[in-house]
Amino acid sequence: MKTGSEVEQLSCSEDHLQLSTDMKKELVEVKLKSIQQYAMNVTLDPDTANSWLVLSNDGKQVYPSNVKKTLPDTLERFSPCIMVLGKQSFSSGRFYFEVQVKGKTEWDLGVTTESVKRKGQLILCPQNGFWTLWLRNGNEYRALIGSPLTLSLQSGPEKVGVFVDYEEGLVSFYDVDAGTLIYSFTGYILVNFDHLWCRKENYSLANDS
Repeated sequence: MKTGSEVEQLSCSEDHLQLSTDMKKELVEVKLKSIQQYAMNVTLDPDTANSWLVLSNDGKQVYPSNVKKTLPDTLERFSPCIMVLGKQSFSSGRFYFEVQVKGKTEWDLGVTTESVKRKGQLILCPQNGFWTLWLRNGNEYRALIGSPLTLSLQSGPEKVGVFVDYEEGLVSFYDVDAGTLIYSFTGYILVNFDHLWCRKENYSLANDS
């Protein structure tokens, strides 16, 4: 049985832990607000879209198709991997964009270099030019590094924010509504980035600034 002093000490420890957690969340929220100033108006590039994908007229949404479209198999187009890139590319500075993933059970999203392989089977990892997060089965989240890293999230994000800082070699993913950091890739040399979305479910670009 714990003594009164032990119970009081435990209570103080729990209060300190809660305070530390709250402070950490507030700091992340402040950080997220500061990087949202770098929001870019991103649209999807139909010339890169796999033949099983359908893009909206405004280039802000992508859907899986039940019928494979007849499209020219150009060097820019992903095949057979079901992927699409953004039209915009960047080679310096900072940029940020958001993707709506509410209600989705599977997705891959992130950023990639312009020079990535687009034909054949692909391994999504930074060494191959992909900085990607992954969801499967509705609740299994992973960061796709050399050996995929399982992520423990308190709740599934409905809107994911992606931030890139060239000078810092940083790619960060945020749960926008919760104001929390999901994962950061750090210490990489970043060159000529596009945006990447892929696989199976509908996606909508959330920011139009």
